[in-house]
Amino acid sequence: MKKQIAILGSTGSIGTQALQVIEEHPDLYEAYALTANNKVDLLIEQARKFMPEAVVIVNEAKYPQLKEALSDLPIKVYAGEEALCQIVESAPIQVVLTAMVGYAGLRPTMNAIRAGKAIALANKETLVVAGELINSMANQYHTPVLPVDSEHSAVFQCLAGEMGNPIEKVILTASGGPFRTYTMEQLRTVTKEQALHHPNWSMGAKITIDSASMMNKGFEVIEAKWLFGVRPDQIEVVVHPQSVIHSMVQFEDSAVKAQLGMPDMRLPIQYAFSYPDRVKSSFERLDFSKCTDLTFEQPDTKRFRNLALAYEALHQAGNMPCIVNAANEVVVAAFLKDQISFLGMSDVIEKTMQKVSYIQTPTYEDYVATDAEARRIAAEQLL
Repeated sequence: MKKQIAILGSTGSIGTQALQVIEEHPDLYEAYALTANNKVDLLIEQARKFMPEAVVIVNEAKYPQLKEALSDLPIKVYAGEEALCQIVESAPIQVVLTAMVGYAGLRPTMNAIRAGKAIALANKETLVVAGELINSMANQYHTPVLPVDSEHSAVFQCLAGEMGNPIEKVILTASGGPFRTYTMEQLRTVTKEQALHHPNWSMGAKITIDSASMMNKGFEVIEAKWLFGVRPDQIEVVVHPQSVIHSMVQFEDSAVKAQLGMPDMRLPIQYAFSYPDRVKSSFERLDFSKCTDLTFEQPDTKRFRNLALAYEALHQAGNMPCIVNAANEVVVAAFLKDQISFLGMSDVIEKTMQKVSYIQTPTYEDYVATDAEARRIAAEQLL
């Protein structure tokens, strides 16, 4: 029986690579549902190639075009946020890959957990915003949450076979992004074109900017707490420019296990699909004759304040990570429209953290209200 997979965000960077994994293993996996926010042309192309049972376009204005283009095929076509949240509940689906970007991934992920689907989690904002709630639901419905981020997948792989052995610390590696060696003066004049040029990874615009500002790594720190049950002081970030070691785990006996590989997101995607098995792949292999210089540095939280702000949010807990995520989504969108400077993004996030109402033990409704309030306050600072 082929594993039936729903890909939320099939037209994005992770989604397109997930389809490559499915294409490489047509005997093992099948795309049951594909969803996109706006990229209707690519969604049409994917639907015609992979013949899913259903497709969803969140932007309802694009529905007529999608419906017309697939009218000759037996594919169910839906539109809107409600349809996105409902499609994950479809009985045949076994794995839901949450590859959409941002806060929008929270509700469909919650629905998928309630429906008992395994979650292949590429949408880190889900755990950043509501980690405690997601963990509680995953336990309640006995639903596995399998990490797809390369760093968390690496930790997950390092922990295989280590059941019951206490973790001393999780070490997340960071490439340092394109501005690792920039001075504060240079960072003041960074352009979006420069920020969108990542040295090692090919990602969507939002995640690429987050990587450049190190907010992406900050979010991964928060995510690691919920995925692996560790305290904030047990999560260390190390800058490793070559992106060969994807992350490490240190145990109580001082041993450190690391997961290495080429910077290729298809490996963690495939591992989430195949877990606990490993499946043969055609991915490029690590060549140690060329890989002779692995270096490590401490991150500079004075130049990259977002990492420090994320740690602060993690320590404060409650709805503070939700506030940081909402403010970050606002400032990244503004930076991509040349409405704010690179360093100005951290200023707005910090001020938003100070102004939004703090809630120690938030409910889902509190997260929704916090997200809206934080976006409004962050946007006001852009005027």
